[in-house]
Amino acid sequence: MRVVSLLPSATEIVYALGVEPVATSHECDYPPRAADLPDANRARVDPTASAGEIDAQVLDAEESGGVYAIRKDVLAEADPDVIVSQGICDVCAVDEVLVREAVEELGLDCEVVTTDPHSLSDVLDDIERLGTALDREARAAEVVADLRERVADIEARAAAAGGDTPRVAVFDWTDPAMVAGHWIPGMVERLGGEFGLQERGAASRPFEWEEIRAYDPEVAVVAPCGFDLAQTAANLGDLTDREGWDDLAAVRNDRAFALDGHRFVNRPGPRLVETMAYLGWCLSPDAFDAPPADAARRLERRVA
Repeated sequence: MRVVSLLPSATEIVYALGVEPVATSHECDYPPRAADLPDANRARVDPTASAGEIDAQVLDAEESGGVYAIRKDVLAEADPDVIVSQGICDVCAVDEVLVREAVEELGLDCEVVTTDPHSLSDVLDDIERLGTALDREARAAEVVADLRERVADIEARAAAAGGDTPRVAVFDWTDPAMVAGHWIPGMVERLGGEFGLQERGAASRPFEWEEIRAYDPEVAVVAPCGFDLAQTAANLGDLTDREGWDDLAAVRNDRAFALDGHRFVNRPGPRLVETMAYLGWCLSPDAFDAPPADAARRLERRVA
């Protein structure tokens, strides 16, 4: 079966199901061999720019055709049986509507499967749904069973740690300051934290800085969408230079962290279970192994 995956999380699911795509998106890099496949789309923004510059580019792109463009020559050559798209966020990956328009224009005879997860449970459902679409139902059942077992173990460790119920904020972007939604609030609550700025399943959105200061998170995790730790570090000043950052409970008590948003927080695929364990370490460091150095780190408090 010839499969084109147009977003990194779907590519990770497809590989987990034992299927090698014939083309992927420009951001697909896991497993590593996915990066060598033809790119079926391209971005119309510069991902190496600062957070504020990227935000401005995104706004401009949305007014002039969208953040992403489909490479129709690559899609035609791939001649897919199944294309996996998404409907959750126009900024995260190419929109389903553009995909269907390209399929019609090219006259492709294929199925378009759209993912739209807003919780960890939705991600597991997507794995099973893709398993059906790709004739990998048995493999999908195995993958989901393993992930559920790992989630149960993480929840048990968090429960055994006991302690407080800290107010948590996970920053999905730094300029403007955005707080993560979708699957993150539910995962934090499963770990024993309070995610008071967002409801389960709500979309990530900007917050006024004074709202964040008033909430006063006791655990803060900076995980901008699309940024690894190096790019996050380069943009940390967007938050740390704001008035009152040093006064947040999370900062005063050395419970502020940076987490690789590109690989973990913003990809609703199998590795969200690893992300849950990393968030568990942020909330209860004595109950969880420290993440790899290139995945997460504690932010150093500035000395006055």
